[in-house]
Amino acid sequence: MKNMLKPLLLVSALLFFSPHAAMAANESYPEKVGNKLAHGVANTVTGIVEVPKNMILESNKKGPAYGIPVGFFTGIVQGIGRTLTGVVDLVTFPIPTKPIIYPDFIWKDFDKETHYHPDWKLQ
Repeated sequence: MKNMLKPLLLVSALLFFSPHAAMAANESYPEKVGNKLAHGVANTVTGIVEVPKNMILESNKKGPAYGIPVGFFTGIVQGIGRTLTGVVDLVTFPIPTKPIIYPDFIWKDFDKETHYHPDWKLQ
């Protein structure tokens, strides 16, 4: 009986820590992969929208004389970042992870500044 306990514990531990146990959360694997693919396509295509978004945000904060030029250059940098995170999501969509960029779609929380999540983790 004691000889059977160790292998059973080992098998149960392997099953507990398997990817299937991790995926038993709220969404199924196809939903997570589909969401990541959608993020990838949307962020790759809409990265350029960061330019007017940042121009508007900076103009609302400090006025148009400051906001338009600073928002333009900030938008270019943020647009490149959004496009590159979209490409990363497209390439790695079979591995479900949380979004790297927030807001995860450009049209969500358009009045919020774009930032990048420091903990890029599996879902």
